[in-house]
Amino acid sequence: MSNPKNYLIVSAIVFALVALAHLLRAVNSWPLVFGDWPVPVALSWGAAIVTAVLSAWSLSLLRGRA
Repeated sequence: MSNPKNYLIVSAIVFALVALAHLLRAVNSWPLVFGDWPVPVALSWGAAIVTAVLSAWSLSLLRGRA
């Protein structure tokens, strides 16, 4: 049986890493193209915020379980 605490730790780390990747892309204006569509940098700003909030949420749930 899996442990919910481990799930929350892994979720917080993964979301934090994804948020960092989006933040680095947005700050450095790295280009990103899917097929013929150039992905706007503003999309990375939004994604960085959303994934950072998800990471913080996982951490807050983890603290509630401790």
